[in-house]
Amino acid sequence: MVLRRMLILLAGIFFLTTSVAQACAQSAKTTKVYDDMSRAERLEFVREQARRIAREMSGNEYEFTPAFEVDVQKAVTRYAERIGNRTGKPDLRITLERAQAQAPLVNAAFRARNLSPVFGLYIAFIESEFNNQALSPSGAKGVFQFLPATGERYGLSTTDLLDVVKSADAAARYIADSIEIFKDDPMKEALALHAYNQGSAKTKRGLNILLDNQNKRCSICALTADRSKRDETFEPETVFYVAQFFAAAIVGENPQSFGLQLQPLSSH
Repeated sequence: MVLRRMLILLAGIFFLTTSVAQACAQSAKTTKVYDDMSRAERLEFVREQARRIAREMSGNEYEFTPAFEVDVQKAVTRYAERIGNRTGKPDLRITLERAQAQAPLVNAAFRARNLSPVFGLYIAFIESEFNNQALSPSGAKGVFQFLPATGERYGLSTTDLLDVVKSADAAARYIADSIEIFKDDPMKEALALHAYNQGSAKTKRGLNILLDNQNKRCSICALTADRSKRDETFEPETVFYVAQFFAAAIVGENPQSFGLQLQPLSSH
């Protein structure tokens, strides 16, 4: 009887020790910051997070190509290098401070249109870095960088372009309209993001040029993979627009993985 009790006690101690060790290992894995990761760890982190963000936007599994994931990972690294102003470029912490202040307004506008707030947060992030006074050489204005003509199509006056709430609602409607246009594609949400930058007509033209039976499972990857086949309507910014979107979302939704004691922007 005594021996049996001792065996049970030892088994319990072994189980407890193993569980604690596993929990510590898991904790170490999840709290490791991006700067301390190896190249392989960074790629795996980006792969997991990009697919998680895609599920949040679409409710489906995206099958990105390794080349697309590398494009996202390179963009994540560029963002990470801006934290603490290590490259001479504007400190990304300033962008995140602006984002934290405006996130509740953006989140509410997109949720009201039954869209994930991730769309609005990271469109604003890559379009203007949440600078409401941003003005592009082409005349696009505000956080969501609407051109006046596009804004007018969605009911925005010139003044409204600088109104975060009104422009966020217009951006949500633009994305919803684009998702409907590409509704037959399993990556319609990513194509809607591409269209936000280039327009739906040019996005369709690009798909007609580049999509085939081999690459159709990841249409957004096809739009960025073979750059030699693009016509004059493709611009360098457009090539990496969606990859940059995912990179911004990975940083903004995982700030603690970049050494920032902030909450994910979509949680506001």
